[in-house]
Amino acid sequence: MSHVGVPRGAARKRRSLALLTTGVLTLPVLAGCSSGTEEAPTSAVPQDVAPAARTQVADGGTVNWAIDAMPATLNAFQADADSATGRITGALLPTLFPLDAKGRPQLNPDYLESAKVVENEPRQVVLYRLNQQAVWSDGREIGAPDFVAQWRALSGKDSAFWTARNAGYERIEKIERGADDLEVRVTFAKPYADWRSLFSPLYPKQVTGSPDAFNEGARSTIKATAGPFRLRDVDKETGSVTLTRNPRWWGSPAKLDSLVFKAVKPQDRTEALTEGKIDVADIDPAAAHRIAQAARDAGNSGPPAHGPGSGTTPAAALRSWALAHGSDEEAATRAQAARDEQARAAEAYATEQKDLRGYVVRKSLEPAYTQLALNGETGPLADDRVRRAVARALDRQQLVDTVLKPLGLPATPLGSHLALAGQPGYKDSSGALGGQDTKEAQALLADAGWTREGALRKTEGTKAGSEGEKQTDKKTEADKKAAEDKKAADEKAAREKKEEEKKDDGKKDDGKTDDGKKDDAAGREPAKDDGLYIVGDDSKPGEAEGAVTRVIAPAPAAAVQSAALLRQAGRLGETGTSEDAPARIAAQDRQPGGAAGAYAPVGTAAPAQAPDAARGPLGKNGKPLSLRFVLPSGPGSESLRSVGEKIAAMLDTIGIRTEITKVSDESYFRDHVASGDYDMALYSWPATAYPATDDRPIFAKPVPATDGSLLVEQNYTRVGSDHIDQLFDQAAGELDESAATKLMKQADARIWAAAGSIPLYQRPQLVATDKKLANVGAFGFGVPHYQDIGFKKPQAAGAPAAPRK
Repeated sequence: MSHVGVPRGAARKRRSLALLTTGVLTLPVLAGCSSGTEEAPTSAVPQDVAPAARTQVADGGTVNWAIDAMPATLNAFQADADSATGRITGALLPTLFPLDAKGRPQLNPDYLESAKVVENEPRQVVLYRLNQQAVWSDGREIGAPDFVAQWRALSGKDSAFWTARNAGYERIEKIERGADDLEVRVTFAKPYADWRSLFSPLYPKQVTGSPDAFNEGARSTIKATAGPFRLRDVDKETGSVTLTRNPRWWGSPAKLDSLVFKAVKPQDRTEALTEGKIDVADIDPAAAHRIAQAARDAGNSGPPAHGPGSGTTPAAALRSWALAHGSDEEAATRAQAARDEQARAAEAYATEQKDLRGYVVRKSLEPAYTQLALNGETGPLADDRVRRAVARALDRQQLVDTVLKPLGLPATPLGSHLALAGQPGYKDSSGALGGQDTKEAQALLADAGWTREGALRKTEGTKAGSEGEKQTDKKTEADKKAAEDKKAADEKAAREKKEEEKKDDGKKDDGKTDDGKKDDAAGREPAKDDGLYIVGDDSKPGEAEGAVTRVIAPAPAAAVQSAALLRQAGRLGETGTSEDAPARIAAQDRQPGGAAGAYAPVGTAAPAQAPDAARGPLGKNGKPLSLRFVLPSGPGSESLRSVGEKIAAMLDTIGIRTEITKVSDESYFRDHVASGDYDMALYSWPATAYPATDDRPIFAKPVPATDGSLLVEQNYTRVGSDHIDQLFDQAAGELDESAATKLMKQADARIWAAAGSIPLYQRPQLVATDKKLANVGAFGFGVPHYQDIGFKKPQAAGAPAAPRK
């Protein structure tokens, strides 16, 4: 299932240039924090992979595994490598230290007999001893020449190699053969704690030995592989990559004959499952729910009690039957056509549900977390007090419950940027920022100069607000002028119509009151704002004279249509207008008082006013405190949008208005997050066993570039400090694992205090698999053992043979 975020394996690859101004943040001491200095006992959510011993898995068969799209490259070290690249190369190439179920790197005996630091002075030296049976698919032994070629390609010293990652490789001084061909001796110029992260995946020297082979040769094929499978075919027309059992594999032979990775869009996977085109697929909660319903309906002989037509009430069904058999032939034809269409949809749905009974949902937590990113480049969020106020206004537990509780997964807010619950280095450091506290959030905003009074007055020549607010002001002025022009034109037309009526000889008594005077209201359509009170509008008619407010409105259906039109015009409430306006929602719209611009029927009491502490927006020098919240609009991002709307409502309670802008998934990260075109955004980062290496670019303080811009690397919040950078650098060179972990915990506390990134939850992992498959599903922190995946052997009772296709 695709998610908005950086795919696992790409965390070291993405870089971005942007402007940023930032300073060094100090670590506040906050009282009443729920997290202390002691590590809380945590455990990882277990894998759900239908584990089975190899003796219980049949030999043969083909598994079709869904990927989001065909990989742009098979070179995992290039910038456009993605999750599909990592999935495919994992079955083809050596990984020297794969992660276990708890996210810890473990030596892979298929490739290594041993690997350890043998010297610390005067230089760190790591000695690898290779498995003597390890060979490439062309028969050549894996050895020092492959290590040397990969180091030279990734060291960053030769710009002819188009690589997006050199972390760790630039610290190597030399690589040489050891006592024999099975030993590889790596000497580091500077100590490197994360040396286990290197040479995974390991490519053959045919790929890394020259710029041409590295840049172009490995994009669509790999000349030699060394995994349980080998690459047979890459077919872009059918959108499939086919792997077959590697006859030169020296480890446990692959159970499957072939493994096919098929490009299937997330929104098309339910259909692909029902048609039997795929056997393994990451899915969204909606698809998981359908599979669970299919399993529950397995014993029912009748049609499912859900799906098309299931919500039709007996009364509605009776009306439909009456219309279809009525005397009005035209209405009967339409009604019968609708009934037939619904019957066909219900029959198709029932067939699909029957087909889905052959699948099961495996679920765990993905090794990635979702965060709220606060852009500290410009606008109100450039002030760390405002960022901390936003963080203190959030009920993170409620947000986590929204995503994980309905799936039956543990719902605990994440307490670290640098490790996930269950990993050895995990510690909840959120206490450095503090938990949800509305009063504290309001105090931080007041200290930063954002007050209720500030929204009402403006000091000449003083700037306030974000760039988005300035653009909104310009558009508001244009809208105001257009409205004035339209009003003048309407008044002119009304006067001309009135003159025509005076010339009419025919007079109607209906237009007169008891005293014989003409009633204007009876003889014309009411003006748009005639006696109307807009909910949320502070300038109420008659208020100055102390008169009682009269509330009138059109019929409910017309009111709904009016509100919809206002939304489409981007003019609902005070959200402003822009070309993205149809997709914007004001947080105020979701509050109990109703949306600004909505009408109420005659006699409806005015909405109750909130307490003074939570009434109206905050502002400074006449500018309201408003933040632009950018969210993806794709079909797989429903949970992000739900979380985003809850965050907007939480911020509204402390006087911060949010303008939600929904953009396409394709442009969300590239055109908004990476470029800094947002105030707030939700996206994910993958977990890592090497935070000192992999997470440093995510939280590094931007540095000036020669053209005057700032290099932000992967720090898309534009928030960082020198001290955080120093802690990362110290940890990367600390060979004492305990001391390095301690440094990372200190860095995490300061990242929390900076309030540029607010971790929310570990992402759910939902995988649909054929019920007969073993050793595949939701892997969590771990990685697949591709050679062990296969179909379960038939049961003793005489179940049909499992291998198929």
